[in-house]
Amino acid sequence: MDKINKKKEIIKLARESIKSRFYGNSNKKVRVPDDKFLKEKRGCFVTLTKHNELRGCIGFPFPVLPLGEAIVSAAKSAAFSDPRFPQLSEKEIPEIKIEISILSVPKEIRCRNEDFSENINIGKDGLICSYEGFSGLLLPQVAIEYNWNAEQFLRQLCNKAGLSSDSWKQPGFKLWKFQAEIIKEN
Repeated sequence: MDKINKKKEIIKLARESIKSRFYGNSNKKVRVPDDKFLKEKRGCFVTLTKHNELRGCIGFPFPVLPLGEAIVSAAKSAAFSDPRFPQLSEKEIPEIKIEISILSVPKEIRCRNEDFSENINIGKDGLICSYEGFSGLLLPQVAIEYNWNAEQFLRQLCNKAGLSSDSWKQPGFKLWKFQAEIIKEN
């Protein structure tokens, strides 16, 4: 499958996963195309927007499922289980735009905390943190959307995790970075 068709198939898979809730039996398993790429275990996030506003975003930071299954599950969760939003209604489906981020395996940034910002490439790296039982993740494109520098990205990551914005400076704070291939629906 060529790259353009692969991207179309991936978006179609996410959209069909969401539609399956309304059209037919919602318990019926969505058919994942038989493609080697979709069988590889990969992390992914599915982001839904409506009129350029976030409407849901859920995914898997680590490669725990084959990509096709991860997309199906993340798409349904973004539409119906993101606690920040009400469940997607059937009439909203035509207004939703889908973006899928296929993640590389996160790598821990091992350095002194004060050097974290020097190890982050804005626009390329997404971040995951873990500290005192809290964790958070921000996709690479978020820093670009908000025009954040590396320190602002770290502070916002901490806030996303429910931590104070300077928690990244504390001993025991762990940080990972990853990259993402981003597939957007036209």
